[in-house]
Amino acid sequence: MSKKTYVLFAVLLVASMLLAACQAAAPATEEAKTYKVCQVTDTGGIDDKSFNATAWKGVQDAIDAGLPIEGKYLESQQQTDYEVNLNAFLEDGCDLIIPVGFLLEEATVAAAEANPDQKYAIIDVDYLDYPNLRGSGFAIDQATFLNGYLAAGMTQTGKVGTYVGIAFPATTIFMDGYVLGVREYNKVHGTDVQVLGWDYEKQDGLQVGNFESTDDGRRMGESLLDEGADIIMPVAGPVGGGTLAVMEERGTGMLIGVDNDWSLAYEAQADYVLASAMKNMDKFVFETCQELVDGNFTAGNYIGTLENGGVGIKYGSAWEDKIPAELKAEIDDLAQKIIAGEITTK
Repeated sequence: MSKKTYVLFAVLLVASMLLAACQAAAPATEEAKTYKVCQVTDTGGIDDKSFNATAWKGVQDAIDAGLPIEGKYLESQQQTDYEVNLNAFLEDGCDLIIPVGFLLEEATVAAAEANPDQKYAIIDVDYLDYPNLRGSGFAIDQATFLNGYLAAGMTQTGKVGTYVGIAFPATTIFMDGYVLGVREYNKVHGTDVQVLGWDYEKQDGLQVGNFESTDDGRRMGESLLDEGADIIMPVAGPVGGGTLAVMEERGTGMLIGVDNDWSLAYEAQADYVLASAMKNMDKFVFETCQELVDGNFTAGNYIGTLENGGVGIKYGSAWEDKIPAELKAEIDDLAQKIIAGEITTK
């Protein structure tokens, strides 16, 4: 071996040894984090075709959009399950816990206070102030106002109806908007459409006392139809499915769904779904998941409106082409006036 070749070999050997040493000292590449997002349902169940399902859709949308999210849920069978399920997810190491519904407020507050490092995002509670809690509220009265106007314009009997599962601010606001929408139609058109089931001034009306029993929904639907209401808006989650079943059996009546598009959720009964008051909780959940992944989780309270797309009206798939164009145009105009603050919906 020549001296020149020997020197070159020695240089290469030293370089190889230095490279191996650097590689050994370098830390292993950290795997991308997957965030665990965990939903605690109210008693209606994850597949309630209403607010639990809509919130869960937000988690699924985040996964489908490619966010590094793993979704989990626990169903509450009764109110005593709220604290149990929240604690179970705390022990499971969830990065974000999503309690769904006003009734979970007390348990969520207790959990947020006791666990300041745990992030929470609650549905339908928009007045709490904790550094680890993101709340949400929805100006659903804006959407139900439009649906009330629609119902008044489509009724054949001059009577429309509504009822609630359990009356509290997050549910009665649906009926407030609905009544005021009917009144607006009466004012504009000189009609006298009546609303059965909710007294706006007294803040009192029909309620079944739960968000689960479709049998109660059947009874309430039968009663309102018998009183002459041909369009009914149940504000009771899956309970409204019982009312829809009665309409299908009788071959009469139309339903206004709430929270999501009932003509899709109840596709087999779509002929009886006039429209839905959309409460886009999935949008709030998706945006919160995005904040979590981006490291920008912010406490405070989100309010969904017509303007930001948090609420809206969705015509039923079987009725969209049957609703008079003039009525649709009036509703579009009303939406813009609501956004501009020219019309009060509650």
